[in-house]
Amino acid sequence: MNMEARVGVVVEGGQRALNSAHGAVVDAGARKFLQQQQQQQHEHSSKQGLNPQIGTVQQLLAGGIAGAFSKTCTAPLARLTILFQVQGMQSDVSALSKASIWREASRIINEEGFKAFWKGNLVTIAHRLPYTAVNFYAYERYKSFLQSTLCLENQRGKAGADLGVHFVGGGLAGMTAASATYPLDLVRTRLAAQRNTIYYRGIWHAFHTICREEGFFGLYKGLGATLLGVGPSIAISFSVYESLRSYWQLQRPDDSTIMVSLACGSLSGIASSTATFPIDLVRRRMQLEGAAGRARVYKTGLAGTVRHIIHSEGLRGLYRGILPEYYKVVPGVGIVFMTYETLKMLLSSIPTGY
Repeated sequence: MNMEARVGVVVEGGQRALNSAHGAVVDAGARKFLQQQQQQQHEHSSKQGLNPQIGTVQQLLAGGIAGAFSKTCTAPLARLTILFQVQGMQSDVSALSKASIWREASRIINEEGFKAFWKGNLVTIAHRLPYTAVNFYAYERYKSFLQSTLCLENQRGKAGADLGVHFVGGGLAGMTAASATYPLDLVRTRLAAQRNTIYYRGIWHAFHTICREEGFFGLYKGLGATLLGVGPSIAISFSVYESLRSYWQLQRPDDSTIMVSLACGSLSGIASSTATFPIDLVRRRMQLEGAAGRARVYKTGLAGTVRHIIHSEGLRGLYRGILPEYYKVVPGVGIVFMTYETLKMLLSSIPTGY
């Protein structure tokens, strides 16, 4: 149970990210959990003559489903985050100063209906499963490559070497997964950012419209900002999680491992979000450039976009929407943990010989 309790940081999302960068805490913690779980299962399976890869598939399936369910439960807060992030593209400064979570939530209910809180959530779920699978696979490949290239095989177990491999491998895996699934992330942003006027009628209509009006590469707007943010986000969340967990268990070894995992997962998610939120905000705005036939707002690339936001909205503009992002971290990690544990019990009861 000690190792299984660490699943409090399984699968983002994200999304982070997550979608992106901010689901990263879960993906990063999950890789460490899976690594140790695989080793345990391999030793047990070798004695029993079973195929150890079955456990890996079950871990990926349970992790992906748990992440998708968590994203669905926290979708209202995620949509509020996106709406706040892109407000500067559509409102004047005086209107921005009056914005609040309660006012925006009330507007959504009154003007769009309660179901509108889940706009774009279907794309989030479709994005979650391939993102998780690519993330896990890429991390294992990068980890092996780094250990062999840097001659670290004989230094396994050393905190410094392990942390460096996790940090770099986690960042590269996050960038690979984000690139492979990026069009889904962009479509999700555009669907979630729609208010009363519906320009994109669904996932396939959005894909078709974007390709027709903006070209194929329109599906990759903002990819540079995404890669700049998702790597550090995953690396920071993973490193903070591992460091906090190790320190906590060293100082208070008798504390519940479940609570340690939940607390460290939440804190690492908050740390990651705080450090990379400005990049995530810029990424969202670049994803909406030219959307729905509107004129472009930012025409000078990533650095020019940052300067434009600071000049027109101040430094606070780079953190617009961070409160709902904070609010979804703790319930998001808790929901993933409970869902994963339930799925793990169900999957373990299914015969593996078929």
